Amino acid sequence: MDQKKKTDMAVNINLDTTPILYTDNIFMMVNEDGVVLDIAQTVGPTNQVRVVSRIGMSKVHAQKFLKEMGKLLVMNQGQIETGSKN
Repeated sequence: MDQKKKTDMAVNINLDTTPILYTDNIFMMVNEDGVVLDIAQTVGPTNQVRVVSRIGMSKVHAQKFLKEMGKLLVMNQGQIETGSKN
């Protein structure tokens, strides 16, 4: 994280009430106030999608998210190509 010291954080997840939602569609909107991601799933063999989650964040947070997601994907791609988990 940019010049701030990372601190360990305990994360608690209630698995009964916090499912993993698969997405095959994401609709992104941005305005002067921030970014909204509408996470959606295709409804069966139709041309319809259902929004299953909405995530809003500031533009600053969105930029940090994009940076960290990019790092994670590059690291994972390297592991796939080399077969190592280092």
